[in-house]
Amino acid sequence: MTHADGKRSTGPLAEVPDRSGRHAVVVGGGLAGTTAALALADAGVRVTLLEGRPRLGGLAFSFRRGDLTVDNGQHVYLRCCTAYRWFLDRIRGSALAPLQDRLDVPVLDVTKPEGRRLGRLRRDALPVPLHLGRSLATYPHLSLAERARVGRAALALKGLDLADPTLDAQDFGSWLTAHGQSARAVEALWDLVGVATLNAVAGDASLGLAAMVFKTGLLSDPGAADIGWARVPLGELHDRLARRALDSAGVRTEVRTRVTSVSVDGNGGWSVQVPGETLHADAVVLAVPQREAYDLLPEGALDAPRNLLEIGTAPILNVHVIYDRKVLDAPFLTALGTPVQWVFDRTEASGLEGGQYLALSQSTAQGEIDEPVAVLRERYLPELRRLLPRTRGAEVKDFFVTRERTATFAPAPGVGRLRPGARTKAPGLCLAGAWTATGWPATMESAVRSGVGAAAAALGALGRSRGRLPDFFEEAA
Repeated sequence: MTHADGKRSTGPLAEVPDRSGRHAVVVGGGLAGTTAALALADAGVRVTLLEGRPRLGGLAFSFRRGDLTVDNGQHVYLRCCTAYRWFLDRIRGSALAPLQDRLDVPVLDVTKPEGRRLGRLRRDALPVPLHLGRSLATYPHLSLAERARVGRAALALKGLDLADPTLDAQDFGSWLTAHGQSARAVEALWDLVGVATLNAVAGDASLGLAAMVFKTGLLSDPGAADIGWARVPLGELHDRLARRALDSAGVRTEVRTRVTSVSVDGNGGWSVQVPGETLHADAVVLAVPQREAYDLLPEGALDAPRNLLEIGTAPILNVHVIYDRKVLDAPFLTALGTPVQWVFDRTEASGLEGGQYLALSQSTAQGEIDEPVAVLRERYLPELRRLLPRTRGAEVKDFFVTRERTATFAPAPGVGRLRPGARTKAPGLCLAGAWTATGWPATMESAVRSGVGAAAAALGALGRSRGRLPDFFEEAA
């Protein structure tokens, strides 16, 4: 590798293998960048992956806290997430993040007397939409009339055309109201799913994205919404196993390496500047957050680059509580009538040997993301005592929070017109990230799809075959 002045570089990146063929640089080692790097390497391209952090995984990572390994936040996926499932297979991690045999979500309403609080959202082995019929008919958190109206709204939602651009300009809440959904139905059903998948309440979410979530997850295939989650720390999947897969594919991976500029070089290729060195590439994938992508984009690469700055962000707060004894038997639950949203048992995954470790995943946390830990402790421990009777006699051994202030892009009405595709106007420069135009909200699935789409665009620019890309490529691109 040489500097722009033609001198051989001598820094840590000088060890990049000088194999024949085209060279691609992927900037960013989250799920999007890792996916793009793997897909390009699988297609025979020499790849260098650069990540500014000391680890891979982006916003789905783990860290050490004493003897425990802690995820920064709880991440789940669904059976319909075919791209993320491909990624797990590709890094040989599927067995570590299994799916439920069948969708089953315990829903506790703390406003009801103990013993009458539990409802369940689960499916039967029947065709769509009958697979959810029994669950909806017996769901105790809605009246009989509300349940009937939910069924009618679901059928109307199923009839929407996701290719209709006007859906993006409408908000989901207004659509639900127009289709007879009460405030209680929105709280106890629509937002129960939507907040967790969109990171927005119905009134703040694009109808296009919400319709995509519900049509794909609940109304496409009987098993589409079965839930999967990692039974090991996320870093085991998204860093250790991902790095091993990258190494095996011949990708040169450099962490703690922040890119400062990307520009066209004099030979029709690309110069990627890192502190003290310049990498030369035939194609570049920017797999970084939208604001960072804006800062790195060369002039003319997008018609309206400032659109990237108009894509809002939304936070997620994670509350971590360690008790001296077991207080929850289920692997997870969700709740109504309380600030608590979703609660997951992370005891085994964290390495905790005594007691129980619960992680609360709090989406749409704009009002709480900067609250002091002491305030959050005073708020959430009493709520857990209301929700889980066995916590009342348990000792809290530890309480801490993790905050992702820009966890996702905000799925507001109109965001679809702001999300760019993988290809830019600059030949060989491609974009990846959950925020790009994948058709999905900001999920691990969207990130992986974007990485495949960017790899496809880069291969096209390099004149290489896309035949080795996973079979959801056309959808992703």
